[in-house]
Amino acid sequence: MSRQIKLWGAQTQRSLEHFRISTEKMPTSLIHALALTKRAAAKVNEDLGLLSEEKASAIRQAADEVLAGQHDDEFPLAIWQTGSGTQSNMNMNEVLANRGQ
Repeated sequence: MSRQIKLWGAQTQRSLEHFRISTEKMPTSLIHALALTKRAAAKVNEDLGLLSEEKASAIRQAADEVLAGQHDDEFPLAIWQTGSGTQSNMNMNEVLANRGQ
């Protein structure tokens, strides 16, 4: 039997386990907006010499895949979160990092 490997990590899993307050998911448009922000940040940090071309390229490629809808099922968190949106930010970081490896 094949087990599907998830791209999210420990922080997302903890959020799923500890914040079972809604089944209403984060809108895809917001997930894609966050991916676009992460993509832009990778480019800027590369241009400033703060991130290697290899890492920046991997982040941009992973973000492009998110923007294309290839990983929509990797963002399972409820829309109701802490005020800062830390859970969604960490979910995106985990997906981009794990996809970029």
